[in-house]
Amino acid sequence: MDNSKRSLGITLCIAATVSWGGMFPIMTHALRHIDPFTFTCMRYTIAGAMFLLLLVRLEGTAALRLAGERVWLAWAFGTAGFAGFQFLVFYGQKLIGVGGELVTSIMMATMPMLGFFVNWFLKKVAPPKWAALFILMSLTGVLLVVSKGDVFSLLHQPKIYGPAALILFAALCWVIYTAGAGFFPTWSPYRYTALTTLMGLGSAMVITLGLLVGHAVAVPTGGDVVSILPELAYMGVVAGFGGVLCWNIGNKILTPLNGVLFMDVVPITAFTITALTGAVPVAAQLVGAGLTATALLCNNIYLRHRLATPVAAPEPAAVTAAAEPASSGAPAVSR
Repeated sequence: MDNSKRSLGITLCIAATVSWGGMFPIMTHALRHIDPFTFTCMRYTIAGAMFLLLLVRLEGTAALRLAGERVWLAWAFGTAGFAGFQFLVFYGQKLIGVGGELVTSIMMATMPMLGFFVNWFLKKVAPPKWAALFILMSLTGVLLVVSKGDVFSLLHQPKIYGPAALILFAALCWVIYTAGAGFFPTWSPYRYTALTTLMGLGSAMVITLGLLVGHAVAVPTGGDVVSILPELAYMGVVAGFGGVLCWNIGNKILTPLNGVLFMDVVPITAFTITALTGAVPVAAQLVGAGLTATALLCNNIYLRHRLATPVAAPEPAAVTAAAEPASSGAPAVSR
C-alpha cells in the first residue's frame, strides 16, 4: 500500500470518528424529547436513502441484485451495526442521564481492544504485542480525560454499571459490523454500506414498531419531532451518511483491525465539544488527550514500519547444507 492511499484511509477514519464524537453531546438534548429507537429509524431513513441514491449513481441498479450473495450474513451485520449498536449505545446514554455523553464516548475507546479480540476469534490471528500496548496506552489517556485524573472514582458509581454493560455490548456490535465487510471482498464500500444500512434499518423498524405497539416507548408528538430537527439533521446527514461512508471506505483501505484504532478519537472529540460549551479542562485531562494522540501516532508509525519490513528469505547456505547429505548419500548407495 502506498503512502498516499494509506493517508487517505487515515483521513477518512479520522473524519468519521470526529463526526461521531459530536454525536453524544448532541444526543443529550434529543434524548430528552424522543426515544433512541424511533430516533434511530428516522436517522437512518435519511442516511439510508442517501446511501441508496449514491450506490445506484455510482454502480447502477445491478449493485442491488443479491442473487447468489450471502444475504442473511449481510442482514446479520447490518442488524448488528444499525439496530444493535444504535439502540444500545443511546439507550445506555439515556439511562445514565447527566454526564452520559462522556461516559458513553469513553466506552467507544474499548473498540480497538474488542477489534483485536474479534479478529483473533474469527481469523485466529493474535494481536501484535506493540499494537496491544498502544491500545492500552490510548485507553489510559481516555480514562484520564473522562475521570479528570481520578480513575478510581469511576468504580464508585454503581448506577452506571448496567448502562455501561449495554454500551460495551453496543461497541462490540459495531466492531462486528466493521469486520463484516471482510466477508464481502468483492463488494465496494458503497455497496456494503448501502445494503447493510437498509437491511439493518428493516430490523430496527420491526423492533421499534414492536416497542411502540407494546407501549414500551411513547409515540413522539409532532412537537417532539420539530424540537429535534437540528439533531436529526446532524445525525442523519453528517454522522450517519458522511461518518459511516467515510468509516467503511477508510476501513477498506486500512483493514478493520487498523481502522478501529481510530475510535479513540471519539471520546476526545466529545470531550473537546463539552469543553467548548464552558467546561474548563483540568491538567490531567490535557495529559490524557495528549497520551491518546501519542498512542495513535505511535501505533500508526509502528504499523507502517511493520508493513514495510520485508519477510526474511531463507539463507542460501542453509539450503545448500541441507542438500549436501542427499547428494553425498547417492554414491554410497551405488557402492
